Amino acid sequence: MTRQLAFSLPTAEAMTREDFFLAPSNALALQSLEGWQGWPGRKLLLIGPEGAGKTHLAHVWSALSGAEIVAGPDLAQADIAALAGRPVVVDDADRIGPAEAQLFHLHNLATSGAALLLTARTPPRDWGLTLPDLVSRMQATQIATLDLPDDALLSAVLVKLFADRQVAVPSNLIPYLIGRMPRSIGAARALVANLDARALAAGRPITRALAAEVLDSLGPE
Repeated sequence: MTRQLAFSLPTAEAMTREDFFLAPSNALALQSLEGWQGWPGRKLLLIGPEGAGKTHLAHVWSALSGAEIVAGPDLAQADIAALAGRPVVVDDADRIGPAEAQLFHLHNLATSGAALLLTARTPPRDWGLTLPDLVSRMQATQIATLDLPDDALLSAVLVKLFADRQVAVPSNLIPYLIGRMPRSIGAARALVANLDARALAAGRPITRALAAEVLDSLGPE
């Protein structure tokens, strides 16, 4: 069978408020971010599982507050003093590694005059922190939680991901995928990318039969 060449082109991931789908799993977290000027101690910790939308919400808050976003794994190399005086996001704060001292100093600078948002998969007690002052500050931080997306949210995300790629799919495909895919936004992105690539390579439309093949190739959740 003749196969077409499929090129993996980068796709821009929209992280705006307009691209954020409101659902019961994330409504309270969004409300907490929108009320950021009233955070106790000028700080908030956003906790949720992988793929729940923490990074998207971090970008929404950055646009709202003018915050600088620093990835947790990059915190050790960040210029902490340069971040003083403005809101800051530490995305994946549970992955800061050896940068406990940097997070401690950033916490003190940010909360003294601006605001600090941290995102993580788990509560601070599970981060493996060893600096007592940092542990106490993190444990005293107000928490907002994100749950895994429900069917309605996953459906909306899948529809948008296909639309972003200008791919038309049959109406029965979305419910079929929802019942069989891992329940995360990250999994939705990966699944749509795989379906699109497989369809292009094989010169086939995206159907339930192709979706079954892709789901089988991706393995169990």
